[in-house]
Amino acid sequence: MDMPMYAIPQPGKQLGLQPRLADWDAAGHPSQIRLEKFLSGAEKVCRPQLDQLADPLALRLDVGLAGTTPLLDQHDLDNYLFPLSTRLTRATGRAFVSVWGIKRHSPNSRLGVTAAIHVQADSRYQVFVVRTTASSGTTAFKQQIDQQVTGTHVFPDGPLQLHIGFVVGPRRHWPNLWKPTIDAPSKILGRTAPNRPWHPLDGRIDAARVQHTHRP
Repeated sequence: MDMPMYAIPQPGKQLGLQPRLADWDAAGHPSQIRLEKFLSGAEKVCRPQLDQLADPLALRLDVGLAGTTPLLDQHDLDNYLFPLSTRLTRATGRAFVSVWGIKRHSPNSRLGVTAAIHVQADSRYQVFVVRTTASSGTTAFKQQIDQQVTGTHVFPDGPLQLHIGFVVGPRRHWPNLWKPTIDAPSKILGRTAPNRPWHPLDGRIDAARVQHTHRP
């Protein structure tokens, strides 16, 4: 089936809080407290739009990093977007079909929710179409993606844009697919070490779009 494409939303409102990465420390840990503070603040920023806009919805987060912070080393965009989109959906009952993340050296971060606007596919991008049958929680899932990403090479050092579209069932919590999918294409991103196949240099992704559509 054809995958619908969505335009990048305009930058949202300036945030008074620094975006926080996904965190797996125990509840009550300072990092968890900082994440919860950010997510609560982000929910307050987005609720007016979520209460007014009709489906389909798009989310955009612009992460501002200090000028002394290496822009393309760590600070993986999917680790900012996953807890944010999950929190907003659970708290408001509104789901997103298109989620964007951008990171830049900037004193400010921005966040916004808009209507998702259909656009034509951009022919400038290299496109890979893959089909998976394994559970996303298994190594086999990543292997299936890796085996189908062919005829390419590791892109030269520097920033990359990554756009991923998923075709899923209507009950799938599709954000759970983001991280294992991004961990797979080291043929494009490169590896942090030669003997670490599922640890790509995904910090070099400075603009990411993840989107989904349901199977007919």
